[in-house]
Amino acid sequence: MWALCKKELRQFFSSLTGYIAISVFLIVNGLVLFVFPDNVFDFGYATLEKFFQLAPWILLLLIPAVCMRSFSEEFRSGTFEILATRPLTRWQMVMGKFLGNYLVALIALLPTIVYIFCIQELAADQGLDVGATAGAYVGLFFLAAVFTAISTASSSFTANPVVAFIMAMAACALIYYGLNAISKMLNFSGGADYLVEMLGIDFHYRSISRGLIDVRDIFYFLSVVALSLFITYRNLMNR
Repeated sequence: MWALCKKELRQFFSSLTGYIAISVFLIVNGLVLFVFPDNVFDFGYATLEKFFQLAPWILLLLIPAVCMRSFSEEFRSGTFEILATRPLTRWQMVMGKFLGNYLVALIALLPTIVYIFCIQELAADQGLDVGATAGAYVGLFFLAAVFTAISTASSSFTANPVVAFIMAMAACALIYYGLNAISKMLNFSGGADYLVEMLGIDFHYRSISRGLIDVRDIFYFLSVVALSLFITYRNLMNR
């Protein structure tokens, strides 16, 4: 499993594409935070709220791009049959691919911690709310895990990486914000709109971002990850 995980990491960073993707992620966040209009200097107080609002949407593009070749490329090139002859169970294949892709997402997120020190140095008052910032980062790590699991599952449906990318992006967008939008658009009764909203990632991400780590939110994220990985496992078993 770990050999497969390291293979995914090597494959992603074996060309400039991987470095460019992560660089673009960091540059876009940096520009929005410190350069573009309505940046952190316009708020009048120390906050990273802008970053935590923007990062999920950039991850919505970055993570499907990272994961789109996970299984689809194996199917397309015929190397999945070779991989199946290795002493690996289907679950080990799934977890190896997932962990490799998730580590790439973490590598992209970890440098953003520099933003915390920058804001703290620039702050004229007490600085950032440490609890809320830490909670928002926890939410962002869980969000990346969910996007990675969904994108890995999408790549197991097709042998076309581009189709896998589109499927992953659409699925992540639907479960992240689509359900929240549906709950506001439709006139549900009896509190059904609240239940629909709770099914979306955005509801739980905003909850953790307030700095309150709720077991229900963590259970939700882990459940979506587990379900996505199980779907991936079933797709591999059916091949």
